[in-house]
Amino acid sequence: MAISLAKGGNVSLTKQAAAAGTGTLTALTVGLGWDARTTTGTDFDLDASAIGVRADGKVLSDAYFVFYNNMKSPEGAITLSGDNLTGAGEGDDETININLGLVPAEIDRIIIPVSIYDAANRGQNFGQVRNAYIRVVDQTGTELVRYDLSEDYSTETVVIFGEVYRHGGEWKFRAVGQGHNDLGGLARDHGVNI
Repeated sequence: MAISLAKGGNVSLTKQAAAAGTGTLTALTVGLGWDARTTTGTDFDLDASAIGVRADGKVLSDAYFVFYNNMKSPEGAITLSGDNLTGAGEGDDETININLGLVPAEIDRIIIPVSIYDAANRGQNFGQVRNAYIRVVDQTGTELVRYDLSEDYSTETVVIFGEVYRHGGEWKFRAVGQGHNDLGGLARDHGVNI
């Protein structure tokens, strides 16, 4: 059974997969979803990203900032798929696939920020987005953990939803829920040259 986390909570994905009976954890899919806008105005276009960082919080190279203009890391360990422009439809609107066996040993954690496309020009922020969530499923499609964004981020246009990280030989997930206003600035904070 999937665990529902609150902000700041963490869980061992490795142990969750074992408890679910799905065997050794080899791959993850991080799914992002939100509801389509029901009020007047431009649709919300949320974009999932991933930043693979070392223990010092800096990227191995700029290629480990995976986003809509760089859809996969150099060895293919982290791959972004899909670009839902409205949040319409059932299930995950965007996904990030992580092949754990291909993640370089130097990568300590994979940060998952979500940004609102063209938020400043559209006058949008996360306080207006409804039912946003992130979930992690294993290679069999079994949901291991879910984090529903429940705070009112009335000024933020970027939120770090969570991070997948290594700890003591296991892969874990932490629900972060930290707001920002500039995806490029967040990437630069982690050593990406933009």
